[in-house]
Amino acid sequence: MKEKQPILVILAAGMGSRYGGLKQIDPVDDKGHKIIDFSVYDAVKAGFRKVVFIIKRENLQDFKEAVGDAVERFIEVAYVFQDTAMLPEGYTVPAGREKPWGTAHAVLCAQEEIDAPFAVINADDFYGRDAFEKIHAFLMRPEVGKDSGKYLFAMVGYALKNTLTENGYVSRGICEVSPDGELSDIVERTKIERVKGEPAYTEDGSHYIPVSEDAVVSMNIWGFTEDYFPEAKRFFRDFLENEAKANPLKAEFFLPTVVDRLIRENKASVTVLKTDARWFGVTYKEDKPFVTDSVRKLKEAGVYPEILWE
Repeated sequence: MKEKQPILVILAAGMGSRYGGLKQIDPVDDKGHKIIDFSVYDAVKAGFRKVVFIIKRENLQDFKEAVGDAVERFIEVAYVFQDTAMLPEGYTVPAGREKPWGTAHAVLCAQEEIDAPFAVINADDFYGRDAFEKIHAFLMRPEVGKDSGKYLFAMVGYALKNTLTENGYVSRGICEVSPDGELSDIVERTKIERVKGEPAYTEDGSHYIPVSEDAVVSMNIWGFTEDYFPEAKRFFRDFLENEAKANPLKAEFFLPTVVDRLIRENKASVTVLKTDARWFGVTYKEDKPFVTDSVRKLKEAGVYPEILWE
C-alpha cells in the first residue's frame, strides 16, 4: 500500500500585532510574492503534496486571493479556521478574550484535514529549502508513525545567532540537545534580543539573562504524527484549568509546551535536524528591507525563479 505523503500545516491566523497589519500577505519582492509563497514553493520542491492554511475566518477571501489561488495549481490546498470558541465541552471563552489560544491550539483546529505525518511552520518565517527537505525526509522514514513505544517527532534547529532581528525582540524556544541528537528540553522565551551586542532574554522587561549565540532554537518548524492530537487535547484541558484561569485574556498554549511535556513523560522522542541556514522574517516593519534584499540575492543565486507560480 502506498505510504501517505506528509502534509504541510502553515500557521497564519496571527494578525501580526508587533508588525501592524496582516503581514502574512504583504509582498517581499517586486513580483508580489509573500514569504509564505517561498515556503510553499520550497515545500513542493521537497515533496509535500498538501498544504493546510490555518487562518482567521474573516481573512479567508483576502488570503485566497493573495496566496491560495496561485499555489493550488501546484499543491492540494485546504483552509482551516482557528476559532477561539473551539474549546472542549464544558469550557467557554473568558469575557474579553480576543487573542487566539496559541500555536498548539491552532494545530488542534486542523485535525480533520490531517491524515498523515505532518510538518508545522509559521506563515511569516523564511526557513530555507534545507529545512523542508530535512523535515520531509524525516516524515517519510518507515518507522515514523509506527508503534515503537514512543512517538517519533522532529524539529529543525537553528543557531540563535541566525534567527535574531536588529529591530526588537523575538520569541524563540531555547533547546537542549542530547549527544545523540534528541531534544531533551525546550523552554519558550518570548522576549529575546541583543543587549550590548549579545543575545539575552527577559521575563520582566528589565532584567536580562545572557544566552549563547550558538544555542539551538526552535523556529516552530516541527514534524509530528497524528498522535499529536489526543495528547495535545489532554494538555489543552490542563492549560485551560491552570494558565488560562490565571491569565484569561493573554495566556497561550504553545507547541513547544506540548513537545516538552511529552518528552518529560517519556512518551515522545524528538530528533533535532540541525540547519546552518539563516532565518529571516518580518517581525517588525523595519525588517522588510532586509528580507527584500535577501530574497533578491537568493534569486540572483538561482535558488528561486523570478516568478514562482508559472
